[in-house]
Amino acid sequence: MGEDGPVTRIVAGSMGGRRITVPPRGTRPTSERVREALFNAVESLVDLRGRRVLDLYAGSGALGLEALSRGAAEAVFVESDRRATLVLRRNIDTLRPQGAVVRPGTVASVLDSPADRPFDLVLADPPYDVPTDGLDAVLALLAHHGWTSPGSLVVVERAVRDRPPRWPAPLRALREKRYGDTILYWGDHDEDANGAKPSGETPGDAHAGG
Repeated sequence: MGEDGPVTRIVAGSMGGRRITVPPRGTRPTSERVREALFNAVESLVDLRGRRVLDLYAGSGALGLEALSRGAAEAVFVESDRRATLVLRRNIDTLRPQGAVVRPGTVASVLDSPADRPFDLVLADPPYDVPTDGLDAVLALLAHHGWTSPGSLVVVERAVRDRPPRWPAPLRALREKRYGDTILYWGDHDEDANGAKPSGETPGDAHAGG
């Protein structure tokens, strides 16, 4: 156990094996198994080196820190809970990755304004008490305020019991993959929406198994 709660590890990359603290309550951290599967699938599709990553409902920052460990140039962490934000900042101070930016505030308030630049990968692991309707609204803000661009990937983690999210154009559903009582929903920003040719490859083509 860490000073503020349990610990988890960065799975791979330059910080692989390093431990970070998880907020003791109020968040729902992604398990190491699910995180490893998620990033294996991401890396089978895109080279994370130099990419911009948006970690929504960041909690401990495990997802964004994993992306930085695997070569992402920047990770922006959005978290509203004060205690979780303190833990997140402490984890960043401990690991000292390049490119980590913390945006305190609710996800909706941060996304409800035009993005300076789009992100290549958006990761969202909402707490249990975030209703799916609220998540749908967050996806709409992503789609309509320039937070993604053609080819951007969006991955949403939910409990199996929750309704699947609704993807507003130009975002579209790609696939879903279950891991025990957790399910990952994959979407992307449709390249056809901007007249470009879609890649034709989905995470299901590139990464199978559980």
